[in-house]
Amino acid sequence: MDTLILVDAEDNITGYDEKEDCHIIPAKLHRAFSIFIINSKDEMLIHKRSSLKYTWPGFWTNACCSHPRKGENLEDAAQRRLLEEMGFTCLLKYLFKFRYQSNYDNKYGENEVDNVFIGFYDGPLKPDKNEIEEWKFISIDALLEDVEIHPANYTPWFMKALPEVINNIR
Repeated sequence: MDTLILVDAEDNITGYDEKEDCHIIPAKLHRAFSIFIINSKDEMLIHKRSSLKYTWPGFWTNACCSHPRKGENLEDAAQRRLLEEMGFTCLLKYLFKFRYQSNYDNKYGENEVDNVFIGFYDGPLKPDKNEIEEWKFISIDALLEDVEIHPANYTPWFMKALPEVINNIR
């Protein structure tokens, strides 16, 4: 079991709890991160979450999203999960953080302070099939069009972070 970092609204550590317990409604406020990857064609890497996930299975989201563990700093956690989920690492730049809360169903939800990173990568990917069903690089314009037409296909944290990420890369 992963022990996650509980935080207050300003992202100060308030305690620790197990990953599943943090996501049972009412979800406990905890630290998270989201990684956005852009390639040299200015396309964004997105992936469809595995059907094995207990929150938002089959939804499209950013390249990698997860949580630092107890005792792990944010940057190390981001690099660890990018390698575990997508099979590569690259230089990551911290962009911003935001807080959001969203319930997936009557049992599970999210309540996170989400720290957003961006990286640039053109090499091979080796996604973990237990985490990722599909992946693709997509142009920003095509992504924005699809998000507008099919917003329910995307995770809530992705939808919340995307506009500011795009503002940072344009």
